Amino acid sequence: MSEEIASINNTYEFGWSNPERYAVKAPKGLSREVVEMISKAKDEPEWMLEFRLKALDIYYSKPMPTWGADLSGLDMDEIYYYIKPEGINARSWDDVPEDVKQTFERLGIPEAERAALAGVGAQYESEMVYHNLKEEWEKLGVVFVSIEDGLKDYPDLFREYFATVIPPEDNKFAALNSAVWSGGSFVYIPKGVKVDIPLQTYFRINAESAGQFERTLIICDEGAQAHYIEGCTAPSYSRDSFHSGVIEIVVREGGRFRYSTIQNWSHNVYNLVTQRASVYKDGMMEWVDGNLGSKVTMKYPACYLLEEGARGEVLSIAMAGRGQHQDAGAKIVHFAPNTSGTIISKSISKDSGRSSYRGLVKIYEGAHGSKSNVECDALLLDEEARTDTYPYIEIQEKEASVGHEATVSKINDEQILYLQSRGLSEDEAAGLIVRGFIEPVAKELPLEYAVELNRLIELEMEGSVG
Repeated sequence: MSEEIASINNTYEFGWSNPERYAVKAPKGLSREVVEMISKAKDEPEWMLEFRLKALDIYYSKPMPTWGADLSGLDMDEIYYYIKPEGINARSWDDVPEDVKQTFERLGIPEAERAALAGVGAQYESEMVYHNLKEEWEKLGVVFVSIEDGLKDYPDLFREYFATVIPPEDNKFAALNSAVWSGGSFVYIPKGVKVDIPLQTYFRINAESAGQFERTLIICDEGAQAHYIEGCTAPSYSRDSFHSGVIEIVVREGGRFRYSTIQNWSHNVYNLVTQRASVYKDGMMEWVDGNLGSKVTMKYPACYLLEEGARGEVLSIAMAGRGQHQDAGAKIVHFAPNTSGTIISKSISKDSGRSSYRGLVKIYEGAHGSKSNVECDALLLDEEARTDTYPYIEIQEKEASVGHEATVSKINDEQILYLQSRGLSEDEAAGLIVRGFIEPVAKELPLEYAVELNRLIELEMEGSVG
């Protein structure tokens, strides 16, 4: 590892690791035997093994993407595709293995569960080690379990929706995830139920050269409402790790769902994620997407507006520092009349870091009366930083309205001097400007998570100017 990357990771507060103790650890590299091992370890039905093996063939048939971030450093043969920790899927913290429990206690998960959450899931390596839903929501029929328990305990509901929003054919890494998926959540919000405090799942990679391939499936039924929050960290190692999740969400008629991510992987993680929601009549899907960590991120939360009156909104933050490329953005696709979409993207680049907005707005013929608006703002903190914008707009309907606005700006010296005159240091002044820049997104998070986001921004900002 270069001295530059070592220096970056030495400042990463979640870079500690535990000794490796696992029940199962697949050999390095991807193969049919590894896929079969995963399916056997989970005692899956035959149809799921067939699904995995078909997805593996699709993965091999698709080339590595070259249109986004540089993936040439990602060695797929050096990844462990399945690591099963000792003691999985407990319903009580007392039943979680001690070293794993201490990991999540250091991350503040039990405290957050007690204070502000309707339910918590915790994934360690390839498996969920803990899942719990408060009794008041269980009584209303809310389901919040591991994806494996969703397959076993709700087989008809699971099979009705699984891989319908993101099939293996969608892209190379969706196919990879479909072949080796492990861990993640299965969520069902029944008709008319409104869960007024968030559910959260936290993902932790511990082993060196580990791959994490969680699969989350969420069904928000008619008139239901809920908010799901995802967080993630990993230790700092000399070798790269790999995270490639798939998030599928279905929002039925009149439902409303929000999915928030605060991604803070260490700077040796490739983070390649596919996230998409299918939204039906008068439904509303909101993505709040924060990307601060990782070596490379490629992630574009999407809303497919399938029926009249469906709405989608993506609020995105990306911060790229030294050695990072955040290739983030969003997709809004209008299939039906009178649908509406909004994308607000904020990116910050410093110390030769590179941020890219890559987005798609597409309005199909017949989606008359549809409206979409994109606001894409980038902030450069120094002369070495870089930002790019790749907006794709495809309109096949004459009676539609689409707006796109993009700005690139630098930290204003006059603003810095003014704030210094009010008693702030140069770093504090720059941090205040950045927090103001991201405020439209941060204000959409629950208070505890907005505070955490601002704290992470402050850590990233230390020493950025001057």
